Amino acid sequence: MHLPTFMLANVVLDFEPLLVLVMGLGYPLHGYAHTFLAALPLGVALGYVMLNLDGILHPLYGLLHLDLEINRKPVPFILAGTSGTMLHVLIDSPLYIEMNPLYPLTTNPMYNPTLSFGVYCMCVMMGIFGLVYLAYVAPIRRKG
Repeated sequence: MHLPTFMLANVVLDFEPLLVLVMGLGYPLHGYAHTFLAALPLGVALGYVMLNLDGILHPLYGLLHLDLEINRKPVPFILAGTSGTMLHVLIDSPLYIEMNPLYPLTTNPMYNPTLSFGVYCMCVMMGIFGLVYLAYVAPIRRKG
């Protein structure tokens, strides 16, 4: 799996709530992009975009210690894009009642606010893990 694509895919869906807030749209914060039905083609599209930009972005990956050697064929990029967007929807689903992750079903059967603290703790822990990786593990791996 292409790690930079996976990382971007986990963030890209949040452009929807950002646009809703910045532009004052009369639209749910977590609308259509936060559905499994939309996340799948968005992940595929992101995978293809990242594959086509790989030559341009590869030096940046090196600076960020994310330049893992992978197959430069579509599968690792598409797998990273789709798994990242789908994981984003899955993680957000218990947090936001306005989400319809199983669209066209117009309810959120996965909504469970009691999981909020655990989900946020998991996100903080993954952020700490990422920072530790970036600061310590990646430079050591590059030297070796």
